[in-house]
Amino acid sequence: MKQWDLFLEPYKQAVEELKVKLKGMRSQFELNSEHSPIEFVTGRVKPIASILDKANQKGIPLEKLETEMQDIAGLRMMCQFVDDIKPLVEMLRKRNDFVLIEERDYISHKKESGYRSYHVVIEYPVQTINGEKKILAEIQIRTLAMNFWATIEHSLNYKYEGQFPEDIQLRLQRAAEAAFRLDEEMSIIRNEIQEAQAFFTRKKEIKKDGEQ
Repeated sequence: MKQWDLFLEPYKQAVEELKVKLKGMRSQFELNSEHSPIEFVTGRVKPIASILDKANQKGIPLEKLETEMQDIAGLRMMCQFVDDIKPLVEMLRKRNDFVLIEERDYISHKKESGYRSYHVVIEYPVQTINGEKKILAEIQIRTLAMNFWATIEHSLNYKYEGQFPEDIQLRLQRAAEAAFRLDEEMSIIRNEIQEAQAFFTRKKEIKKDGEQ
Protein backbone atom coordinates (compact mmCIF):
# COMPACT_ATOMS: atom_id res chain seq x y z
CA MET A 1 0.00 0.00 0.00
CA LYS A 2 2.88 2.34 0.77
CA GLN A 3 4.17 1.92 -2.78
CA TRP A 4 0.74 2.89 -4.15
CA ASP A 5 0.68 5.96 -1.89
CA LEU A 6 4.08 7.04 -3.20
CA PHE A 7 3.01 6.37 -6.80
CA LEU A 8 -0.28 8.27 -6.54
CA GLU A 9 0.95 11.25 -4.52
CA PRO A 10 2.13 13.31 -7.57
CA TYR A 11 -1.24 12.65 -9.23
CA LYS A 12 -3.09 13.90 -6.14
CA GLN A 13 -0.90 17.00 -6.11
CA ALA A 14 -1.55 17.59 -9.81
CA VAL A 15 -5.33 17.32 -9.40
CA GLU A 16 -5.37 19.80 -6.52
CA GLU A 17 -3.12 22.28 -8.34
CA LEU A 18 -5.08 22.01 -11.59
CA LYS A 19 -8.42 22.47 -9.81
CA VAL A 20 -7.14 25.75 -8.36
CA LYS A 21 -5.82 26.93 -11.74
CA LEU A 22 -8.93 25.99 -13.72
CA LYS A 23 -11.27 27.46 -11.12
CA GLY A 24 -9.12 30.59 -11.27
CA MET A 25 -10.03 30.93 -14.95
CA ARG A 26 -13.71 31.11 -13.97
CA SER A 27 -12.99 33.73 -11.30
CA GLN A 28 -11.20 35.94 -13.84
CA PHE A 29 -14.26 35.94 -16.11
CA GLU A 30 -16.48 36.87 -13.17
CA LEU A 31 -14.19 39.70 -12.07
CA ASN A 32 -14.35 41.09 -15.61
CA SER A 33 -18.15 40.76 -15.57
CA GLU A 34 -17.93 38.43 -18.57
CA HIS A 35 -19.78 35.21 -19.28
CA SER A 36 -17.67 32.33 -17.98
CA PRO A 37 -17.52 29.27 -20.23
CA ILE A 38 -16.75 27.32 -17.04
CA GLU A 39 -19.69 26.46 -14.81
CA PHE A 40 -17.65 24.42 -12.31
CA VAL A 41 -14.60 22.17 -12.05
CA THR A 42 -14.17 18.79 -10.36
CA GLY A 43 -11.23 16.42 -10.09
CA ARG A 44 -10.22 13.02 -8.77
CA VAL A 45 -7.44 10.46 -8.74
CA LYS A 46 -8.53 7.07 -10.06
CA PRO A 47 -8.93 4.52 -7.23
CA ILE A 48 -6.39 1.69 -7.11
CA ALA A 49 -9.04 -0.95 -7.91
CA SER A 50 -10.09 1.01 -11.03
CA ILE A 51 -6.47 1.40 -12.11
CA LEU A 52 -5.92 -2.35 -11.83
CA ASP A 53 -9.19 -3.14 -13.66
CA LYS A 54 -8.34 -0.82 -16.54
CA ALA A 55 -4.75 -2.06 -16.72
CA ASN A 56 -6.09 -5.61 -16.99
CA GLN A 57 -8.67 -4.68 -19.66
CA LYS A 58 -6.20 -2.67 -21.75
CA GLY A 59 -3.25 -5.00 -21.26
CA ILE A 60 -1.12 -2.30 -19.62
CA PRO A 61 1.81 -3.62 -17.52
CA LEU A 62 1.97 -2.01 -14.08
CA GLU A 63 5.49 -0.72 -14.79
CA LYS A 64 4.07 1.26 -17.75
CA LEU A 65 1.13 2.91 -15.97
CA GLU A 66 2.81 6.33 -15.98
CA THR A 67 3.18 6.42 -19.76
CA GLU A 68 0.21 4.37 -20.97
CA MET A 69 -2.67 5.24 -18.62
CA GLN A 70 -3.69 8.83 -19.31
CA ASP A 71 -6.51 9.32 -16.81
CA ILE A 72 -5.09 8.37 -13.41
CA ALA A 73 -5.42 12.10 -12.70
CA GLY A 74 -8.75 13.29 -14.06
CA LEU A 75 -10.53 16.63 -14.13
CA ARG A 76 -13.91 17.72 -15.49
CA MET A 77 -14.84 21.19 -16.64
CA MET A 78 -18.60 21.79 -16.96
CA CYS A 79 -20.03 24.35 -19.36
CA GLN A 80 -23.52 25.82 -19.69
CA PHE A 81 -23.49 25.79 -23.48
CA VAL A 82 -22.02 23.55 -26.19
CA ASP A 83 -20.65 26.70 -27.84
CA ASP A 84 -18.51 27.32 -24.73
CA ILE A 85 -16.45 24.17 -25.26
CA LYS A 86 -14.34 25.10 -28.30
CA PRO A 87 -13.24 28.52 -26.90
CA LEU A 88 -12.39 26.80 -23.64
CA VAL A 89 -10.25 24.20 -25.41
CA GLU A 90 -8.48 27.02 -27.26
CA MET A 91 -7.68 28.69 -23.93
CA LEU A 92 -6.18 25.45 -22.65
CA ARG A 93 -4.04 25.15 -25.79
CA LYS A 94 -2.53 28.58 -25.10
CA ARG A 95 -1.51 27.90 -21.51
CA ASN A 96 2.20 27.46 -20.80
CA ASP A 97 1.96 25.64 -17.45
CA PHE A 98 1.16 22.33 -19.16
CA VAL A 99 1.38 20.80 -22.63
CA LEU A 100 -1.57 19.38 -24.58
CA ILE A 101 -0.48 16.09 -26.08
CA GLU A 102 -3.78 14.63 -27.30
CA GLU A 103 -7.38 15.71 -28.00
CA ARG A 104 -10.42 13.50 -28.55
CA ASP A 105 -13.61 15.12 -29.81
CA TYR A 106 -16.54 12.95 -28.77
CA ILE A 107 -18.97 15.80 -29.39
CA SER A 108 -18.58 16.03 -33.16
CA HIS A 109 -17.90 12.28 -33.23
CA LYS A 110 -19.99 10.73 -30.46
CA LYS A 111 -19.35 7.20 -29.22
CA GLU A 112 -21.70 4.41 -30.29
CA SER A 113 -23.28 4.48 -26.83
CA GLY A 114 -24.28 8.11 -27.33
CA TYR A 115 -21.53 9.46 -25.06
CA ARG A 116 -20.46 13.03 -25.81
CA SER A 117 -17.58 14.96 -24.27
CA TYR A 118 -14.32 16.64 -25.30
CA HIS A 119 -11.21 15.02 -23.85
CA VAL A 120 -7.84 16.70 -23.55
CA VAL A 121 -4.75 14.84 -22.34
CA ILE A 122 -2.04 17.03 -20.87
CA GLU A 123 1.49 16.59 -19.58
CA TYR A 124 1.71 18.47 -16.29
CA PRO A 125 4.93 19.16 -14.33
CA VAL A 126 4.64 18.46 -10.61
CA GLN A 127 7.31 19.86 -8.30
CA THR A 128 8.40 17.25 -5.76
CA ILE A 129 11.15 17.08 -3.14
CA ASN A 130 13.08 14.98 -5.65
CA GLY A 131 12.67 17.47 -8.48
CA GLU A 132 10.18 17.92 -11.29
CA LYS A 133 8.00 14.99 -12.32
CA LYS A 134 5.89 15.17 -15.49
CA ILE A 135 2.64 13.23 -15.32
CA LEU A 136 -0.29 12.65 -17.64
CA ALA A 137 -3.74 13.98 -16.75
CA GLU A 138 -7.03 13.96 -18.61
CA ILE A 139 -9.42 16.91 -18.69
CA GLN A 140 -12.99 16.17 -19.79
CA ILE A 141 -14.99 19.17 -21.00
CA ARG A 142 -18.75 18.80 -21.33
CA THR A 143 -22.09 20.49 -20.77
CA LEU A 144 -24.23 19.87 -17.72
CA ALA A 145 -26.63 17.79 -19.84
CA MET A 146 -23.78 15.65 -21.20
CA ASN A 147 -22.47 15.16 -17.68
CA PHE A 148 -25.87 14.08 -16.35
CA TRP A 149 -26.14 11.43 -19.08
CA ALA A 150 -22.53 10.25 -18.62
CA THR A 151 -23.01 9.90 -14.84
CA ILE A 152 -26.10 7.72 -15.31
CA GLU A 153 -24.43 5.64 -18.03
CA HIS A 154 -21.38 5.12 -15.81
CA SER A 155 -23.54 3.80 -12.95
CA LEU A 156 -25.46 1.45 -15.26
CA ASN A 157 -22.17 0.28 -16.76
CA TYR A 158 -21.06 -0.92 -13.33
CA LYS A 159 -24.39 -2.64 -12.72
CA TYR A 160 -24.38 -4.52 -16.03
CA GLU A 161 -20.56 -4.80 -16.30
CA GLY A 162 -20.69 -3.21 -19.76
CA GLN A 163 -23.21 -5.73 -21.11
CA PHE A 164 -26.37 -3.61 -21.33
CA PRO A 165 -29.71 -5.26 -22.14
CA GLU A 166 -30.82 -4.16 -25.61
CA ASP A 167 -33.79 -2.11 -24.35
CA ILE A 168 -31.58 -0.25 -21.85
CA GLN A 169 -29.00 0.45 -24.56
CA LEU A 170 -31.67 1.87 -26.88
CA ARG A 171 -33.11 4.05 -24.12
CA LEU A 172 -29.65 5.33 -23.25
CA GLN A 173 -29.01 6.25 -26.87
CA ARG A 174 -32.36 8.07 -27.06
CA ALA A 175 -31.60 9.86 -23.80
CA ALA A 176 -28.20 10.94 -25.18
CA GLU A 177 -29.89 12.43 -28.25
CA ALA A 178 -32.47 14.16 -26.06
CA ALA A 179 -29.69 15.65 -23.93
CA PHE A 180 -27.90 16.91 -27.04
CA ARG A 181 -31.12 18.44 -28.41
CA LEU A 182 -31.52 20.20 -25.06
CA ASP A 183 -28.01 21.63 -25.43
CA GLU A 184 -28.82 22.81 -28.96
CA GLU A 185 -32.04 24.51 -27.80
CA MET A 186 -30.22 26.22 -24.93
CA SER A 187 -27.63 27.50 -27.42
CA ILE A 188 -30.40 29.00 -29.58
CA ILE A 189 -31.79 31.02 -26.64
CA ARG A 190 -28.34 31.64 -25.14
CA ASN A 191 -28.61 35.44 -25.25
CA GLU A 192 -31.94 35.38 -23.43
CA ILE A 193 -30.53 33.08 -20.76
CA GLN A 194 -27.43 35.23 -20.21
CA GLU A 195 -29.49 38.43 -20.00
CA ALA A 196 -31.77 36.81 -17.43
CA GLN A 197 -28.77 35.58 -15.41
CA ALA A 198 -27.14 39.04 -15.51
CA PHE A 199 -30.43 40.64 -14.40
CA PHE A 200 -30.75 38.17 -11.53
CA THR A 201 -27.14 38.78 -10.44
CA ARG A 202 -27.61 42.58 -10.47
CA LYS A 203 -30.81 42.23 -8.47
CA LYS A 204 -29.02 40.14 -5.85
CA GLU A 205 -26.17 42.66 -5.60
CA ILE A 206 -28.59 45.57 -5.19
CA LYS A 207 -30.47 43.69 -2.47
CA LYS A 208 -27.20 42.82 -0.72
CA ASP A 209 -26.03 46.46 -0.81
CA GLY A 210 -29.37 47.58 0.62
CA GLU A 211 -29.07 45.23 3.56
CA GLN A 212 -25.62 46.55 4.51
